[in-house]
Amino acid sequence: MSKTRCILHSDLNNFYASVEVLKHPEYRDVPLAVCGSIKDRHGVVLAKNPPAKACGVKTGEPLFQARGKCPGLVEIEADFPSYLLVSKAVRKIYERYTDKIEPFGIDECWLDVTESTALFGDGVQIAESIRQTVKKECGVTVSVGVSWNKIFAKLASDLRKPDAVTPITPENYRETAWKLPASDLLFVGQATAKKLRFLGIETIGDLARADESRLVMELGKWGKVLYEYANGRDNSSVRESGETREVKSIGNSLTCYRDLAEEDEIYMLFLLLADSVAFRLAESGLGRAHTVKISVTDCDLNRFGKQGQCNPTRNAKEIADCAMRLFRALPKKGKPVRALGVSVSDFTGQEQLDMFGTAAREEKLEKADAAVSKIRQKYGNHAIKRATVLTDERLSGLDIKGAHVIHPEGKI
Repeated sequence: MSKTRCILHSDLNNFYASVEVLKHPEYRDVPLAVCGSIKDRHGVVLAKNPPAKACGVKTGEPLFQARGKCPGLVEIEADFPSYLLVSKAVRKIYERYTDKIEPFGIDECWLDVTESTALFGDGVQIAESIRQTVKKECGVTVSVGVSWNKIFAKLASDLRKPDAVTPITPENYRETAWKLPASDLLFVGQATAKKLRFLGIETIGDLARADESRLVMELGKWGKVLYEYANGRDNSSVRESGETREVKSIGNSLTCYRDLAEEDEIYMLFLLLADSVAFRLAESGLGRAHTVKISVTDCDLNRFGKQGQCNPTRNAKEIADCAMRLFRALPKKGKPVRALGVSVSDFTGQEQLDMFGTAAREEKLEKADAAVSKIRQKYGNHAIKRATVLTDERLSGLDIKGAHVIHPEGKI
């Protein structure tokens, strides 16, 4: 008989805000919000501490709304290098217990401690030891979920916050997990939750007891996947430290500092995003991309997406031009844009030369991009800008590559 796995999911509580309180102890008991570039984007709340949460401040809301709820709110601009340092220190603690550690963003990790139980006790004991050690040595708190699979471990870490250990076991998962909303399950986003509600599925238990064939009919392959997850049948492994995952796409997105209604403004933002994507694609060594995908969020927070093929490229302008063509092909909703995203995929290393000179043109554009990248690496991202972007002073101040951390998308 195979040994039952023991999986932990660790989630650093209010991470950005907690690190800022470490740096500024005087803010421990006052409402505090960490936000993006206040000057450039008019601020979006990235994290808040418990006093701010008590005032109703929410992660992801515009800063002006947070100010309205909490007039005395202390606003701190995000300091990602500091967060990365603390995150690395916490992971060093995890490494005392296992080498099977899979990051899920800067503040979350899965740990497979199955083999470690012989040395350190059962999963709950290991989780308690981690929780106490992180607080003592790093000064931040962590909530840890304990289960036999990654999905339920993640679910368990969300159940009690902050500074807690919660198990979901084969004996209690029906009483613990099945009563929760289906939207609490990892990979169930707003669109999927809406489809599930249409099918009469409100809770994880409803999903687990649903007719699997109907789920597949309505949701495709994800119907089967979610059915398995709800029933605790997730066999995905936790990657070992240092193990790399195949990169399937490279992308970036940005919430605008104001709603954009004009196409020229939207194209400028696509150019800014494409600059970052092209730079990362060149650094990755993956070659050229065949597919461009865009995501659009309007002022009412409705989301749209579209993807299409392009001539194999890693040039910023080519990516932006393709993104704009896709945007124009979206159903016209007549609403201003709040957020945009661009990603590229379907990579290939070598391309045959074509008879129309496309490859030669592409090579010239890539050399220009490479020259721009070298200037930015040496003198900073604001040292050289596209003339098109400079026509809007506020857009020209945005620093896509330097001011944003890319988090994995965990919803479908």
